[in-house]
Amino acid sequence: MGNMSTTRKVAIGIGIAGGALLAAWLLSGDRKKKTKEFIARKANNLKRVLKTEVNTPDDTDVHYV
Repeated sequence: MGNMSTTRKVAIGIGIAGGALLAAWLLSGDRKKKTKEFIARKANNLKRVLKTEVNTPDDTDVHYV
């Protein structure tokens, strides 16, 4: 059972290291501007989606008279 914990820790460590390498690669050289623009676009889209979800009325609280 302890072996599974070690394997999980190694997998998480590899995932974090891979993410850091990907981020470093995306933010280096000519890709930096394109990456920042892409992230900004996705963040704006996410904000828009979250805003519409918050403003959408929830029909589960409808009370009938």
